Amino acid sequence: MTAVAPTSAEAQDPATVAGREVARLRATFATGRTRSLSWRRRQLRGIERLVGEREKELAEALAADLGRPAHYAWLGDIASTAAEAAYARRHLRKWMRRRSTTLPLSMLPGRGFYQYDPLGVVLVIGPWNYPVYLTLGPLVAAVAAGNTAVVKPSEHAPATSALLAHLIPQYLDPEAVSVLEGDAAVTQAILGERVDLAFFTGGPAIGKKVMEAAAAHLTPVVLELGGKSPVVVTADADIDVAARRIAWVKLMNSGQTCIAPDYVLVEESVKDRLVDGIVEALEQFQIGEPAAQPIVNQRQLDRLAPMLDGHGGRLAAGGRLGASGLSIEPTVLVDPAPDSAVMGDEIFGPILPVLGVRSLDEAIDFVTARPKPLGLYLFTGSRATRERVLAETSSGGVVVNHLAMHCLVPQLPFGGVGTSGMGAYHGEWGFQALSHRKAVLAKPAKPDPSLMYPPYGPRKMALLRRFF
Repeated sequence: MTAVAPTSAEAQDPATVAGREVARLRATFATGRTRSLSWRRRQLRGIERLVGEREKELAEALAADLGRPAHYAWLGDIASTAAEAAYARRHLRKWMRRRSTTLPLSMLPGRGFYQYDPLGVVLVIGPWNYPVYLTLGPLVAAVAAGNTAVVKPSEHAPATSALLAHLIPQYLDPEAVSVLEGDAAVTQAILGERVDLAFFTGGPAIGKKVMEAAAAHLTPVVLELGGKSPVVVTADADIDVAARRIAWVKLMNSGQTCIAPDYVLVEESVKDRLVDGIVEALEQFQIGEPAAQPIVNQRQLDRLAPMLDGHGGRLAAGGRLGASGLSIEPTVLVDPAPDSAVMGDEIFGPILPVLGVRSLDEAIDFVTARPKPLGLYLFTGSRATRERVLAETSSGGVVVNHLAMHCLVPQLPFGGVGTSGMGAYHGEWGFQALSHRKAVLAKPAKPDPSLMYPPYGPRKMALLRRFF
C-alpha cells in the first residue's frame, strides 16, 4: 500500500502535530536512553550553554517582546536559568540514588527502598513575563528527572518563542525535547495526547483551564500561578532598606512578575516615611530610564489603566499612562479603598498600593481574609514578629527583610498554595516533582512460615494479631 502524504491543512492541524510529536517522544523514551546519568547531564549542560552562548540573541528577543533592558534580561532570565541548570547537574547523581528504608518486624527478612523513575513525556507550558527562565527552568527539572518533554512557549512573547524553537533543538537532544509554538489550541491538543505530566506557569484563570483539560486523562499537573503577594512592614523594621528593596523588586519587568509585591501593609507610625522612601527610590532607579514602564500588550494595558482611577486613595507618584506606546508610569497609591479595583485581582503591573494598618494583628487579619498568595514579604527587626507571621499566615513562600529572592535559591522549594498554585520545583524539589517515587519491597523466598497462610484458627489469629 502506498502511503498518502498529509495535506497542508493536516500538517498544520494542532491535534495532528501534537499527536505526531508526542508519539515521537514516547518512542524515544521507550528506548531507555533518557534514564542514564550521562544523558541527563548532557541536557543540563546544553541548557547552560544555550543561555550562555546565545545571551545576546535572547536579550534582543526579550527586548522585542517586553521592552526589557539587557541587564534585567541577564538577571531575570539568563543568570537564573544557568544557575538552576548548573545546580541540578552538580547534584544529580545524589538525587538519583535509591533510598533505603527500615522495615517493621513483620516484614523481615527483607529490604525496603524507593527510587525515582522518570514519568515519560511531560509538557512544559511557558509564560510570557519571564519567557526564558520560566520555560527553561521547568525543563531543567524535566530532563534532570529523565523525561522527554514537549515545550510550549508563550505566544504572547513571539520573538522569544521563535528563538527558543530555533535554539532548543541545537542544544538539547532533538529526539527527546520538542518545541511546539502556538496558542491555547496547541496546548489543548498536547494535553489531549495523554502526556504524563503538565507543568504550567501563568495566571489562575488559565491554570483552571489547564487543570480541567488534564483531568480528562487524569494527567497530574504542577501549577505555578500567582496572587496578590503582600508586604508587611512593622514599625521596628529598617524603613530605608525596606523602601529601596520594595521599589527595586516592583520595578523589575514593570511589575509583571508573579512574585512581585502587590500591595504593602505598613504600621501607621512609619507609613509616611516608607512612602517617601519608596518614591525617592523609584526616582533614583529610573535615572536614565524612560519615565513610563513598558507593558507587554494592549490587553494588559487596558486591564491596568482602570486601576489608576476610582481607587479612593492618594496618589504619591506616577499615575499616568506613557506618552507613547504601551507603558505606565511607576505608580504609588496610598490608602486606596480595600474594595477598589486595584485591591481586587493581582495587579501584575507597575502600580503599588500602600495601606496603613494600626497593628500587626490588623495586617495578619487583612492577609488571611484573602486568597493565599504565592509570596509573602515581611520587614521587621523582631524574631517574635517573624514567628507570628510564619505561624498565622499561609503562602507559597515567605521572605523576611527582602522580596522575591527565594525564587533564586535552588535549595528551597518554589510553589504556591491554594489559588496561587500546586506543586513545587527548583533544585531537588523539581527533580522529585517530575519523577515517580517508586516503592520497592524485596523479600527472600525463604523462610516461608505457614503462620501466614489459611486456614486461620483462633490460635493462629492470636499470633498474627501480636505479630502484625
